[in-house]
Amino acid sequence: MKRISLIVGILGFAVVGCTNGAPNNNTATNTNNRATNISAENLSTPNRKLQTIGIALGDLGNPFYNAVQKGAEKEAQKIGGNIKVNAVSSAFDLNQQSNQIENFTAANTDLIILSAVDKKGVKPVIDQARLAGRVVIAVDSAVDADVDAMISSNNTQAGEIACQYIADRLKGQGNVVILNGTPMDSINQRVSGCKNSLSKYSDIKIISDQNAEGTRDGGLRVMSDLLTTFPKIDAVFATNDQSGIGADLAARQARRKEFFIVGVDGSPDATKAMEDKDGVFAATAAQNPAQMAQKAVEIGNNLIQGKKPSDSEILIPVKLVTRDNLSTYEGW
Repeated sequence: MKRISLIVGILGFAVVGCTNGAPNNNTATNTNNRATNISAENLSTPNRKLQTIGIALGDLGNPFYNAVQKGAEKEAQKIGGNIKVNAVSSAFDLNQQSNQIENFTAANTDLIILSAVDKKGVKPVIDQARLAGRVVIAVDSAVDADVDAMISSNNTQAGEIACQYIADRLKGQGNVVILNGTPMDSINQRVSGCKNSLSKYSDIKIISDQNAEGTRDGGLRVMSDLLTTFPKIDAVFATNDQSGIGADLAARQARRKEFFIVGVDGSPDATKAMEDKDGVFAATAAQNPAQMAQKAVEIGNNLIQGKKPSDSEILIPVKLVTRDNLSTYEGW
């Protein structure tokens, strides 16, 4: 009888132990809460080390995303410890990017960095990753999900300095065209910043604000139509360099040189266009994609060691590059 009582007591203790663990499993099912119930336990270990980084990008054929990859690799090497960096390209396809993030999560990747192709669509996989204890940091593009940090260029500043350059060069008067882009936070902020700068000058008129889709072909198409419609254009603000390059090509084809173009990005294509004195591409508000990625890896590494950033939203300043200071611009 004593032996039977002892066995029953041991079994009872085991049942109590399992019951005490149940609340943790229950909380993991609520994806609407900040995913700190599991990740906080992982992040509170000072001796834990960053070993793997997964980077989900739009298109590694684009120099911008290529610079993001290189920036992450550079910071990983700086930290040391043979950190593995795996960068993948989604070709701007939401389903593909979602699958990539799910794969990173399943592979126990310590840090996931993403430039979202769809700010709303990536929420479920981000929630899943954070609930699994992964550190997730968004770069360049905002997401409608709770992430550990968000790092982007100061896009409002980009629009402001680009269009202040336009206003200064026009001496406060002239006709300006805006080549808008795909409606997203970064583009909207650039346009808002531009209009803030131009609004100070009553003699500057925005005669067109059209979506050039952020592509070279879009810039060529829209600008070609505008050159047919308007006999006098003094300046063009392109919300990214690619549409500005397309506008520059349209000007060459139409043999129009009375205006100049200012873009945003600081891309290799833009600097090449600025070197050509026969073109009308005059300046660009340059982003620093490599620095964004380096900051993401730095913060991710700190979070894994239990060190939280003072601010989870970080804006990287932009720099106006013109033909006058082009020789000092390091580029991507």
